[in-house]
Amino acid sequence: MYHLSGAVTGTALTPVQRHLITMRASQINSCAFCINMHTAEALRAGETQQRIFLLSAWKETALFTPQEKAILAITEEVTLIHQHGLSDAAYSRALEFFDEKTIAEIIASVVIINAWNRIAVSTQLPVQAV
Repeated sequence: MYHLSGAVTGTALTPVQRHLITMRASQINSCAFCINMHTAEALRAGETQQRIFLLSAWKETALFTPQEKAILAITEEVTLIHQHGLSDAAYSRALEFFDEKTIAEIIASVVIINAWNRIAVSTQLPVQAV
């Protein structure tokens, strides 16, 4: 898993974009360990508290850019794959901002954090103080 995670750190995604993916997927999966870790990392990388507080309501705020909203839509649809999978609408919206390679990197990032969430939740990893 560490090697797989390393593969997406050298992508076209910015650190902020990667943090949005890891935080939002972890919220959806109720992974306290990962929410805690990735929120702390995002804060250290310069993410604002306000955006973190409103991340679960990203559709209702103008604090996220159209590109970030496209990433968050993919994150939610891939994380909630059992509902309907990645919709054509979300993919088409992402194509307005990203090429197919970058969209593949977004999807890979979502898949990897979902795997980490499942490991952390199923092994009951304790939340660490930050």
